[in-house]
Amino acid sequence: MNKIKSEAYWKKNLKYLVILLSIWFSVSFGFGILFVDELNQIQFFGFKLGFWFAQQGSIYVFVILIFVYIYLMNKLDKNYRSKK
Repeated sequence: MNKIKSEAYWKKNLKYLVILLSIWFSVSFGFGILFVDELNQIQFFGFKLGFWFAQQGSIYVFVILIFVYIYLMNKLDKNYRSKK
């Protein structure tokens, strides 16, 4: 891979990381801490929704984001794979 393609690849990779980690931060910090009182008004499987996000929801979102990242990186690798 030449230098220009390599830089474009890493820029795209960092863009994916920033977006996905921002989503995770929003869910874990926002839903689990900032908006917990508002979310606790809603029941989810018998638990208050704010409590659920603080305890398990952010973990589930993180695992889903890992699989999204795998998909995006496989697609990115395929696009930037050098032809021999």
